[in-house]
Amino acid sequence: MKILFYLSVVFLFYSCSSGSKGKLTFYEANPGAGFNFPFYLFIPEGASTEDVLTLIVEPNNSGFVDDDFQKHREKAERIARLDFYMGNYLSTNLGQPLMVPVFPRSRSQWEIYTHSLDRDAMLQKGNSLERIDKQLIQMIDEAKSELETLGYIVEERVFITGFSASGTFANRFTALHPEKVKAVAAGGINGLLIMPMDSLESRPLNYPIGVNDFNMLTGEDFKTREFINTPQFLFMGERDENDAIPFEDGYSKEERELIFELLGEQMMPNRWQACIKAYQSNGVNAIFKTYKETGHEQTSEIKGDVLKFFSMIN
Repeated sequence: MKILFYLSVVFLFYSCSSGSKGKLTFYEANPGAGFNFPFYLFIPEGASTEDVLTLIVEPNNSGFVDDDFQKHREKAERIARLDFYMGNYLSTNLGQPLMVPVFPRSRSQWEIYTHSLDRDAMLQKGNSLERIDKQLIQMIDEAKSELETLGYIVEERVFITGFSASGTFANRFTALHPEKVKAVAAGGINGLLIMPMDSLESRPLNYPIGVNDFNMLTGEDFKTREFINTPQFLFMGERDENDAIPFEDGYSKEERELIFELLGEQMMPNRWQACIKAYQSNGVNAIFKTYKETGHEQTSEIKGDVLKFFSMIN
């Protein structure tokens, strides 16, 4: 199985102005190794074989639903290749490798918002989507193994970043697996963070709002200390109006009503400030930024701040 897997690797080299300089490699899905979907691995030009590297992970976010998997693959390839996207920008400027998974987001099963790791995604059983969070861990392990085969020394934990749906994915993945994350940067996340608590105002907070049912959902308790200690950079644009909470693909009616009641129906600034307050009161090691005159976008200022954040951690 391993031999067949490596025969299906595709190498893509980019040195033109439209893409960052480095080697982009496509790896096919390998169910035998624990992941049912492919991924891209980008190694920037000049990556050191002497220093310890930290793999950067940016979950794919297509921004659309489609049953044509090729379209999601094409978007993931652009995320991995172009420094317009945060992951590649960080990879190129930090000299660290980047991994981008290619998870689907189906039109026919639109309620399963894989790209934000919503509750429907986490409840999948007996199909290719079961525990895509754990599939991502297996992809990470495969990418690190490949890097080591190529002569690189790779840190055990990863940097994870995302924006919009993938920012929500990064925030939730960090809550699920904080021991795997060296630091996280996530933004454009609907003014909503997963609450590191079981309840608020005597109301139980189940995933993805909180961690009340983590054991039932994952078979493991929420790792409070690890999550609180993980460095986080969390940001929103002051004028961001991209709110996913009212839509049924990301949240059920019950989740929506609970979020509105406890954290605020108005995304900016009310809900965002309520989440900041909750994280600060729980001692989460997080930097919060609200960017003035900024909408649902990753400006050069934001990219620069995230770069500084990861540079300090690294």
